[in-house]
Amino acid sequence: MKGAILYGSEDVRLENVSIPLISNEEVLVKVEVALTCGTDAKVYQRGGHPKMIHTPSLFGHEWSGVIEKVGENVKGFKKGDRVVAANSAPCYKCYYCGIKRFSLCENLTFMNGAYAEYIKVPESIVKTNLFKIPSDVTFEEAAFLEPLSCVVHGVEEIDVKKCEEVVISGTGPIGLLFLLVLKNIGAKVTVVEKNEQRLRIAQELGCNNMVLVKDGKDTITEIKKLSYQGKGMDVAIEATGIPKVWEDSIKMVKGGGRVLLFGGCKPGERVSLDTEIIHYSQITIKGVFHHTPAHVKKAYDLIIKKKLNLSRLITDRLPLNKISEALDKIIKGEGIKIAIIP
Repeated sequence: MKGAILYGSEDVRLENVSIPLISNEEVLVKVEVALTCGTDAKVYQRGGHPKMIHTPSLFGHEWSGVIEKVGENVKGFKKGDRVVAANSAPCYKCYYCGIKRFSLCENLTFMNGAYAEYIKVPESIVKTNLFKIPSDVTFEEAAFLEPLSCVVHGVEEIDVKKCEEVVISGTGPIGLLFLLVLKNIGAKVTVVEKNEQRLRIAQELGCNNMVLVKDGKDTITEIKKLSYQGKGMDVAIEATGIPKVWEDSIKMVKGGGRVLLFGGCKPGERVSLDTEIIHYSQITIKGVFHHTPAHVKKAYDLIIKKKLNLSRLITDRLPLNKISEALDKIIKGEGIKIAIIP
């Protein structure tokens, strides 16, 4: 089969590789759609990921497809089923699984290889996070399962309620998924972004207010003016992975506000926190990583019930041999999600 192999920083090569062999507990899927991801773009730039991928390796983790082969011991799935899976599953044996903090599992099984004609689904993911796609849901919509699961996790952890005022910093794929989920809840959402094209997309998706970031502009004051009585937002969600934005997000909320630090920064980066604001304004700050099986199921339900119209986030469709071009476009901010069609 054709498969994209990551060798190092910005070094992805499309090669002829063997179709994966599966065990009696695994499933082989013919990939119909693979989506680009901000994490994949960072991994592409950095040449790997300490938790998910070590080079050289097949690459990509957001996909949907049709089962080609089923292991003898697999129950509930058969050849020809339309399926989608999250990119990991917990071990259910370690300390963190024991206290039901599954996203912190010490032995997460990760799955990569979506930028290829076929992908092997490991046993633990087959048992936990593999789902059938109803006939009225497109492969493109289904392929949003993994990033949507992470967003659902974040929204639940920061406990956003109907009618609350929320500011999202960053309107890349994750920021826009947050927007869609929050609007579905009934929150009032302001988005902050320096890319005017992405702000226009956020407007089309129903944000209540937009703030364009410019040099010399007091963005924090402008955001507070948009809040009730000018006191600040109920919730701030950081979706850029930029330390300065982490710091600014804490200044965007009112007393008693909550801050979700979602975007992953580069290893070793540090932030400075205003202790007076955090202490005297009683600010809650949370970091959230990845997803859990419960959040994957909730994301799956949102998809199959067609609550979010996710295909609106796909801005381009390219063949597998254009994977480097697709990732370069995402890095440059020239698209939201690009569907790779093997």
